[in-house]
This record gives sequence, structure tokens and C-alpha cells, in this order.
Amino acid sequence: MALIVNLDEDRIRVYDRQDHTRFINLPGAVMVGAHDEFLIIDTAEQHCVLGVHFKPGGAYPFLDMPADELRGELLTIEGSLRDRMLEVATPAGRCRAMEAALLEKARLEKARLELRPDVFAAIASLERSSSLPETTRSFTQRFRRTVGLTPKTYARVRRFQSTLRRIAQPGDVDWTDIALSCGYYDQAHFNHDFRAFSGINPSTYLEKKTPHLYHVPI
Repeated sequence: MALIVNLDEDRIRVYDRQDHTRFINLPGAVMVGAHDEFLIIDTAEQHCVLGVHFKPGGAYPFLDMPADELRGELLTIEGSLRDRMLEVATPAGRCRAMEAALLEKARLEKARLELRPDVFAAIASLERSSSLPETTRSFTQRFRRTVGLTPKTYARVRRFQSTLRRIAQPGDVDWTDIALSCGYYDQAHFNHDFRAFSGINPSTYLEKKTPHLYHVPI
């Protein structure tokens, strides 16, 4: 999950998934929920952007709702957050202003009482391995409300991200080796997940890849 503030213009343009012929304009400050599919953004007006990238489960203390209610969504941030950032002249000062705004919003006592250590233990385990142990329905609900995705979907996203890191390494790309080493059952399973998360096939990604692993130009 992430918090994005466009400091250059008071808008953020994203591709309309319902109407594939147009972009839609959002106000200049949005909370980005956990996504399990690709998103197309217009970068033309985003020359000066301040972003906060939350660790898995890290956005929970700042939300007025369970994290899974924002799954795949971009929520407009009401109020004066963007104006507060613009009142400060330097990048470092804007980062401090954002930190202060977040601390004002944080409900740390609520988070301390409600967040479960088993959820974060599972997150740590999935960082080391994409394999998912058997889970109960109640655990899946706690995980989903904290992280924004189910444990199974979160594991798939992390496996896909590990694939992109492998592709970024020097040398020729052996797709079969990458698929197997990253935990996919076979090449078909790998190709399916790759297209589901990125919207393109692995070869197209390789042609268009940039130093920013999770962004390609289209």
C-alpha cells in the first residue's frame, strides 16, 4: 500500500479499467490499496511527487477501515495534506511534514491491541519463501484485514516480485530456470501469473524493462 501526493499538479491520472479508451483524473493525494493486478498511470504531469510506501501491514494504523476494503482501489485523501506539503520549500522539509501528518493520524494504541503477531510472522515467512503453510479461515480474515490481500494472493504477488528481481540480474534469461527457482509448477503457470500481474508477457517485459522493476513504459 502507498500514499501518493502530486506536488506539481492537483491531479493523478490513471487508466480507467471500466472504459479502456480513457484516463480518469483523481485529486492530487490518494491512498493506494494493495493491488493484485497491474495499473496504468499517466506520468506526464507527475514531475514532483511525494510518496510513502508502507511495509506489508504497515498502513493499518493510519486507516479508518480494514485494509482489504481498499484492495485494488485508490482512495482520495480529503483535507489539507497536499497543501501542507506545498507550504514547505525543500524535499527534506516535505518529508518531515508528511511524517508529522502521519503521526497525527496514527492510532497506535488501536493497532497495538488489534494487530496480531501471527500475521506478521506469516509475512516474515513469506519473505523467505513463497510457499504458504495451511491456514485457517480466521487467520485468513486477520491477514486480509491487516495486509489487504489474502495470504494466498500475497504469496503469489511476492513470488512474482522475486521473479522480476531474478530477471534484473546480469546475464542471459533462462525462463524455465527462473520459473522453477521461483516456485512455479511449470512454464504455463509462470506465464499465467506473469500476465495476470503485469498485463504483458515475460518477453515483452524483458524488452521494456527499466531500472524500476515494477514499472515499464507503454
